[in-house]
Amino acid sequence: MDKSLKEFEKHLIEDEKQEATVTKYLRDVSAFFAFLNGNGLDRQSVLSYKAYLTEKYVPTGVNSRIAAINCFLKFIGKRELCIKPLKIQRRIFASEERELTQEEYLRLIKAAPESRISLVVETICSTGIRVSELEYITVDAVAEGKATVNCKNKTRTVFISSPLKRKLEKYIKKTGITAGSVFVTKNGKPLNRSNIWRDMKALCEKAGVSPKKVFPHNLRHLFARLFYSIDKDIVRLADILGHSNINTTRIYTMETGKAHLKKIERLQRRLIT
Repeated sequence: MDKSLKEFEKHLIEDEKQEATVTKYLRDVSAFFAFLNGNGLDRQSVLSYKAYLTEKYVPTGVNSRIAAINCFLKFIGKRELCIKPLKIQRRIFASEERELTQEEYLRLIKAAPESRISLVVETICSTGIRVSELEYITVDAVAEGKATVNCKNKTRTVFISSPLKRKLEKYIKKTGITAGSVFVTKNGKPLNRSNIWRDMKALCEKAGVSPKKVFPHNLRHLFARLFYSIDKDIVRLADILGHSNINTTRIYTMETGKAHLKKIERLQRRLIT
């Protein structure tokens, strides 16, 4: 098992999977091996594991694990053992409990002005970048007003607005950073997810915002919703976010049930006299 996992890890890295994806796939496949407990790998054992997952996790969690297992099965030449994911009806509305509002975002920014984490939050939300792409916000990129981002075999240009550019330049001058990524640890390495998550949770306490709403990907969603509310061009938004599939972008622009209800009520006021 250890040997096959090592080879699978090498395959994922060579396939240019993101570090977080590699870690997750290895964890999911290891859990699958633990379930097998030394028993043979066949169609029935894979289906049994799917049934086990279905009892334990929500459908999206099941499907994410199935994706990892199917990837591994293809890698070892057992494509015929791959299983279908659960069918999930596409959500129409976003969860209000987890949706970060513009007002809450502004409270976060004002809670610790000019701090590193405040600028990280503002940079992600102002540009729509992934947290893994934060390292491309470099001293040179800030000076130029745009960053060249390489992610998932794609290269795209991310613009840095003038207000954000001024704040980042001030931060760069204050910290004495002369080259490389703007947001780094004390050792000079780019901030990783754990650094950012920890600091974001502390910022939530200061701002009085639910930590359930504050995570890097939610900032990206807020950027997408605000951009779409202005531009209404989902194709352009997909390019900006670096999406290959426009259906993924539609998820980002999803509104809450409350917002949809307001639209329906406005419509009804026109129709009902």
